[in-house]
Amino acid sequence: MARTASLSGFPEWLPEERLVEQHVLDTLRRTFELHGFGSIETRAVETVGQLLRKGEIDKEVYGLSRLQDDEGEEAKGKHDPHALALHFDLTVPFARYVVENAGYLAFPFRRYQIQKVWRGERPQEGRAREFTQADIDVVGDGDLPFRYDVEIALVIAEALGALPIPEFRLRINNRKLAEGFYRGIGLTDTAGVLRSIDKLEKIGPEKVAELLKSELGATDEQAQAALKLAGIKTEDTSFAAQVRSLGVSNDLLEEGLNELEQVIEAAVKRVPGKVVADLSIARGLDYYTGTVVETVLVGHEQLGSICSGGRYDALASKGNRKFPGVGLSIGVTRLVSRILSQDLAKASRSVPTAVFVALTSDGSWGEAQDVATELRSRGIPAEVAAKAEKFGKQIKFADRRGIPFVWFTDEEGKHQVKDIRSGVQVDADPATWTPSDEDIRVQVLAAHAS
Repeated sequence: MARTASLSGFPEWLPEERLVEQHVLDTLRRTFELHGFGSIETRAVETVGQLLRKGEIDKEVYGLSRLQDDEGEEAKGKHDPHALALHFDLTVPFARYVVENAGYLAFPFRRYQIQKVWRGERPQEGRAREFTQADIDVVGDGDLPFRYDVEIALVIAEALGALPIPEFRLRINNRKLAEGFYRGIGLTDTAGVLRSIDKLEKIGPEKVAELLKSELGATDEQAQAALKLAGIKTEDTSFAAQVRSLGVSNDLLEEGLNELEQVIEAAVKRVPGKVVADLSIARGLDYYTGTVVETVLVGHEQLGSICSGGRYDALASKGNRKFPGVGLSIGVTRLVSRILSQDLAKASRSVPTAVFVALTSDGSWGEAQDVATELRSRGIPAEVAAKAEKFGKQIKFADRRGIPFVWFTDEEGKHQVKDIRSGVQVDADPATWTPSDEDIRVQVLAAHAS
């Protein structure tokens, strides 16, 4: 059968690579649940109108339609708000989920969600068209205490710290701080300024200044002031004094400064070295209203943000009822792609199997299955050879897949197990023999720990 060509932007992992991905997902799931976040899953499909309520990314959205409509059914254009499309993130579908299920949820509602999303990106390392995200959010009914902004940052820092990845930094800003400053210097189109500042790392300060002047009518002084604000980065709360030294003051700016100080102060105490106040962080989507976060791997900054999000106060509403929230999203596929491409971590074997039960003869297959069943009943993954080849060949088959143990049973019913890494072979009872925990389960080890 001819091998089919890969479809760009839709990654598929080999079994040993998939084990690394599963380790990442299991670690995130375990951390989120330790902090009391419950799991949900939303549908993959939303209406175009729902997806495009906030932000301007329609060129990245994949529309969904059948190849042939039913007779008499009117085809919907791709810009019809009732047309269907695949979700491009998990935040917008989650907001819709909260509104529709508000009567059944206990607020503040803490959820995590790990799902595939689809986005019309130009494929490259770190950017796929189909990828997995892992989100956590807390949503309130009417109001949501700011303390959750602090907690979300700490939970994500703990979750990322448990993964086999290099050092990382959560770069945190506050939209109130930025918007208050821009208004204070006379730039009223704050959303436009934020979108321009969001391009700073891609195009540089000179081109951002030109954008501010040509598209938003900023003067040289206003453009330079906006860039000075974006240039402030500190690992403690000293950013506040630097902002105030720029000579701008208003209530919105002070509220943003106070909120950012709370996040940074808590992070310095609880996850030192993991968080930085970075006033260049803007986040392009319009629905963010306060805290905003982007996260980079140290030494791998060109990969882009591996975790981002923030506070949104108006994304979800039902009549006069508002559901403000705060959340962060980890780009699992982006992370796993970098782990694999840079050999940052590897699975200890390519299959879950810990014990390969060899056959003495083809007639011993039933007895070998009994051995495997006994081992599995005690949580030891085992598989049985399909045919009675020479023992050397059966051992080589197990070794090629990284299976650590081979089980032998002679014609008199005597059992022995061989550790094919060391060559040590000992008598064993399938009802009591147990390997180490490290050998029972596949281990995913960071490169520096291997």
